[in-house]
Amino acid sequence: MTSVEQHIPVLKREALSALNIHASGVYVDATLGRGGHARAILEQLGPEGRLIGFDRDPQAVELGRAMFADDQRVRVVHSEFARMLQEIKQLADIDGVDGVLMDLGVSSPQLDQAERGFSFLRDGALDMRMDTTQGESAADWLARVEERELMMVLFDLGEERFARRIARAIVEQRAEAPIITTHQLAEIIAQATPKKDKHKHPATRSFQAIRLHVNQELAQVNEALPQAVELLNEGGRLAVISFHSLEDRIVKRFIRDLSTPSLPPKNIPVSADMYRTPLKPIGKAIKPSAEEIARNTRARSAVLRVAERTDVPYTGGAHA
Repeated sequence: MTSVEQHIPVLKREALSALNIHASGVYVDATLGRGGHARAILEQLGPEGRLIGFDRDPQAVELGRAMFADDQRVRVVHSEFARMLQEIKQLADIDGVDGVLMDLGVSSPQLDQAERGFSFLRDGALDMRMDTTQGESAADWLARVEERELMMVLFDLGEERFARRIARAIVEQRAEAPIITTHQLAEIIAQATPKKDKHKHPATRSFQAIRLHVNQELAQVNEALPQAVELLNEGGRLAVISFHSLEDRIVKRFIRDLSTPSLPPKNIPVSADMYRTPLKPIGKAIKPSAEEIARNTRARSAVLRVAERTDVPYTGGAHA
């Protein structure tokens, strides 16, 4: 079975519905991965439609370019999605897009490859980089990070209540020998955790936190969301699938802020234009059905939020 066959796109039907696809439209899959959502979008596009897929994982880019090599409607870009505005502006034939889909977090194939170092369930090199061609690996970062910074990363990004104990244990262990494999790190964390959760491995939160930090994932989301809105044509849709509360909180607040009018004090007259905003939310947060979770347990924490672009000008930043 290939990695494409193994990968099950989360909330595929709901995401396609959210994008409100037009056959001749231009769409962005900001996290191409193994192309599950992209293939579904292409099925609804006609000959004039376009799809731009972004991924910073070289494996995903190579696979995507091979997969869509014969489809002139598709362009696959090796880039983090926080550069989507810059990359798309370089395409002379595209002025705006009709939909942007972001499927955040780590993909199933990345988790399943031991050598990528994302999972404590498989022993491999402690890498965790989504783009293996640049940046600092998790092992390199853990070899130099100060104990206090490590503690704050574990606490803030992993919501790990034993962050102080775990950080101290990592710093003490690295003084004896480098921490270079996932099983090494997982064992250190397990031994430093005084109270175990019966339903969750003690390394779960710490691995999440380190991965988020190494890839600067939350910063990427913060940078990409305004770019997506700036790219969207009037009536275009932004659809974002998140997998944990930190991501979802960013998306929820962003949509709320850009769909809430900034009104003057009560004693100042208000015109109808003052109620107009760059975005309007579409429906409520969407979660996977019980049937989907039964088919794919990794979908259980997914949340899809959707917003539509209005005709109010927007050039990034907070709505004023």
